[in-house]
Amino acid sequence: MSILSPLPARDAARIARHAATADTHGWLHPVHQALIHRRGWLRMLAPRAVGGEERPLPDVVRLEEAIARIDGSVGWTVTLCAGAGWFAGFLPPHLARAILATPRACLAGSGAPTGHADREGDGWRIDGEWDYASGAPMATHFTFNAYLRANGAPLLDADGQPRMLAFVVPGDIVEIVPRWRSIGLRATASHAYRIRAAWVHADHGFVIDPAAACAQGPLYRFPFLPFAFVTLAANVAGMAAHFVDLAADCIARRRNRFGGQDEPLIEVPAVRAALDGARGRLADVRGRFYALLDACWADVAAGGKVAGEQAAQMQALAQEWVAASRHAVDTLYPYCGLFAARADSDINRVWRDFHTASQHALLMPQG
Repeated sequence: MSILSPLPARDAARIARHAATADTHGWLHPVHQALIHRRGWLRMLAPRAVGGEERPLPDVVRLEEAIARIDGSVGWTVTLCAGAGWFAGFLPPHLARAILATPRACLAGSGAPTGHADREGDGWRIDGEWDYASGAPMATHFTFNAYLRANGAPLLDADGQPRMLAFVVPGDIVEIVPRWRSIGLRATASHAYRIRAAWVHADHGFVIDPAAACAQGPLYRFPFLPFAFVTLAANVAGMAAHFVDLAADCIARRRNRFGGQDEPLIEVPAVRAALDGARGRLADVRGRFYALLDACWADVAAGGKVAGEQAAQMQALAQEWVAASRHAVDTLYPYCGLFAARADSDINRVWRDFHTASQHALLMPQG
């Protein structure tokens, strides 16, 4: 059963046309970058009141899945940078407005707390280095987590644990460290970056929590972990669906000549069952995933919140979708032949992108 895509066919064609070139060069093609900004994809989760588009989360997730189904690097970059744009809902409005007013505004960053912020006057002195900032070459601002200190000593929370805070800073105080050398998602240019003893006003620190949101829309009442799980899982699943389509084409062109046979490989019962089973399982989990996401969103949009049980179900379904995606890719790859191992083939690029994206720490297999 075909799925109506939220991505216009013309946009999909533009993304696909330059995907191989972007992969070779290690960064999104200028056509990709122009399209991303023209369509407002990096602003789609930021508050409308400060210059964003504040689109409904289920619409955004479906769009991100659709983009990733065309090209993993474009989908991943859009998702991670738009996700950082969502943080605008937790910033003081004057700062969020100034950031989004930046020409071709783009936020990139990392969630790892691999830096420190030392209290200094009415701000913080930042020092640290962070990995994996997808979209780094076009970032106008960077986000990160840092441990807090005062007079060189760690600041502790009520439980005696080191305090951590999220920050957003302008790109002109950031040095990009070009060390992204993954086999896949090459065009995301997910480089490291460092900040050396740069001072920022306290307004640049923020807490990612519905209780601390500065914007009042339903997007900012949606908890961070479910938000992260659904957006990342949709990307991985989009790449897997692309792989399955390409694998079906490979299998359709191959023949089975073992044991005295000479027949189309697709007519071998075990192969046909593997292909149909992969598609069926992906479609089943996808349907349940969006049914729950739509229900959670309806509750939040009506003024409610995502309950703990709903959040746990959303996380579990996201992980189930990723597991079904891994199973589909790993089951079908052996039937695709050496063409799928060619670094310049579309199916190999999708295979590499999938196996890179699915290594994200949040998507680690459970149990």
